[in-house]
Amino acid sequence: MSEYAIELKNITKTFGKVVANDNVSLNVKKGEILSLLGENGSGKTTLMNMISGIYYPDSGEILIDGEPVVIRTPKDSFKYGIGMIHQHFKLVDIFTAAENIILGMKTGRRYKESEVNREVAYIAGKYGFELDPKKKVYDMSVSEKQTVEIIKVLYRGANILILDEPTAVLTPQEIEKLFKILKAMRDDGKSIIIITHKLNEVMEISDRVTILRKGKYIGTVDTEDIAEQQLTEMMVGKKVELQIKRAITNFDKPLLEIRDLTVNADNGSKAIKNVSFYIRGGEMLGIAGIAGCGQKELCEAIAGLRPIVSGHITHKGESIIGLKPKEIIEKGISMSFIPEDRLGMGLAPSFSITDNMMLKNYGEGRKFFVNRKEARERAAKLIERLGIVTPSTETPVRRLSGGNVQKVLVGREIEAGPNVIVTAYPVRGLDINSAYAIYDILNEQKEKGVGILFVGEDLDVMLALCDKILVLCHGEVMGVVHAAKTTKEKLGLMMTGSLNLLKEQSEREWGKAKDSQLTEEEWKKLGNEENEVEVTE
Repeated sequence: MSEYAIELKNITKTFGKVVANDNVSLNVKKGEILSLLGENGSGKTTLMNMISGIYYPDSGEILIDGEPVVIRTPKDSFKYGIGMIHQHFKLVDIFTAAENIILGMKTGRRYKESEVNREVAYIAGKYGFELDPKKKVYDMSVSEKQTVEIIKVLYRGANILILDEPTAVLTPQEIEKLFKILKAMRDDGKSIIIITHKLNEVMEISDRVTILRKGKYIGTVDTEDIAEQQLTEMMVGKKVELQIKRAITNFDKPLLEIRDLTVNADNGSKAIKNVSFYIRGGEMLGIAGIAGCGQKELCEAIAGLRPIVSGHITHKGESIIGLKPKEIIEKGISMSFIPEDRLGMGLAPSFSITDNMMLKNYGEGRKFFVNRKEARERAAKLIERLGIVTPSTETPVRRLSGGNVQKVLVGREIEAGPNVIVTAYPVRGLDINSAYAIYDILNEQKEKGVGILFVGEDLDVMLALCDKILVLCHGEVMGVVHAAKTTKEKLGLMMTGSLNLLKEQSEREWGKAKDSQLTEEEWKKLGNEENEVEVTE
């Protein structure tokens, strides 16, 4: 019997003239965690899609337990014990955990709710998951939803699991718990493939690492025998400096002020509740929080894309509440917004890179025809500067890999010359080399006096890049801390609501007020309205 759970031999896959995978081979041992690394466009997702039955290789073969198999559909993939957990969960919100887990299964037997709940609870207990089978998905945290996705493939008998960026939206405490579970699954004989861009996590969790570059197989190494710097060089093909430098600037007056802001979510509930903060010129303020804690709604409200319930948003002292993005620009306010939904909101998927470059300024001037030559030149410069992998400037952005789509969006917004940048997850899906290029660009903007609101998911990056970090939990501010004076663990506790520095500060101030013989009502009237909402450590 083969020592490998799955083997890929000489796999090639092309899309027109683009070679996504060029004669790639890799293998995963039984009871092993393998990390798959590579730059954007290196073919990682395409390769995994062929294992999970979404694509079919042009040439090459796939072996399971040493035997050649044909995988043409996801159903075939399940038949061979392969399950993929995607970065964006595929769950039905109004169903329970157990209902989502059995959804779509056809085994010829009738399912009993009590029996399914018992089976799900058994799998959860076996590997250390915490999950209530009867809980509705809409009541779950992000980590609970991920748990449902993992148990869903285990319930179907998966012995080979593929996880795409599994830690992208988890707190440090949740990541630690997930890694403990993955190691337990490995010790039980499961084979696990992880696609991730976080090298520190690769070093912590994986047994071996396979590297792809520009669709080609570069090599597989034992994790214990290699350093992060060497992995990066194998990915990129050259030496890369792995250090995020916080640009030191002299902060100017507040450019953007948010006071007592309340914003509703799409379902009418309050996504943001009485949030206050400001961003000064030359300052980068990070926004940390578990996914779904109001970051998206906050950014959209500032950019004029979502109505507010109450509160104030001012730019250089001038209110921008109720103004549409075009009206904000017409007032001479230069603000760039890099949304979380890059294809749905940030770019037009069917438009070329050139046409997307024109979307911000096509209405300028009174000419009947737009100037595509100038836009094409700007697109070419952007492709060169950010290393965007594309056949040409006229390629529709929907044909690009996720990371290259993100580069187009970030590059276009920054090229507009803003004085305020609101950016949500600007490096999500980017490889290490591209991510550091974006960090450098943001630092350049900061040094020019631009105020930056940075919504991120990697706390290590936020601690290294930002000046201050505001933490949200269920739409409320838990505190604002200096990045150089706090820890990742403390941020994680704040993100889950276990630590509310703002409440602690309020209680301390009220204690002082009581000592001064002020009533609570008098103290609230003082309100410290001129004070910044900040906790320094």
